[in-house]
Amino acid sequence: MANKGQKFKYWSKEEKLRIVKKVVEEGKSSYDVAKDENISSSGMIRRWVKTYIEHGDEALENKKKPGNPLSKYSNKKNLSEIEQLQYENMKLRIENERLKKGYLMKGDGSIVVFKK
Repeated sequence: MANKGQKFKYWSKEEKLRIVKKVVEEGKSSYDVAKDENISSSGMIRRWVKTYIEHGDEALENKKKPGNPLSKYSNKKNLSEIEQLQYENMKLRIENERLKKGYLMKGDGSIVVFKK
């Protein structure tokens, strides 16, 4: 179980492939490979192996998570006119989606109340 503020190791596709090939091609157990690679969970390796066998090495590619669409605008102090319009457009789209789901917003959107 993860602890608050815990950082997780990032596994690149190449690292995953190297580890999976130890299990698939060399015939080592996932437990032994986990111990050799200093990985706490052999279940993660078994999941990688299953994914590799079913879908090939492209399936080991890390998925990109959508994240916060406004984060690229909030870090800049001076936005161009186009970026300001894109930012405003994105805020309005998010507000519109929230209203469709039954949220009531007050002011700039920082206070959100769910309508019953």
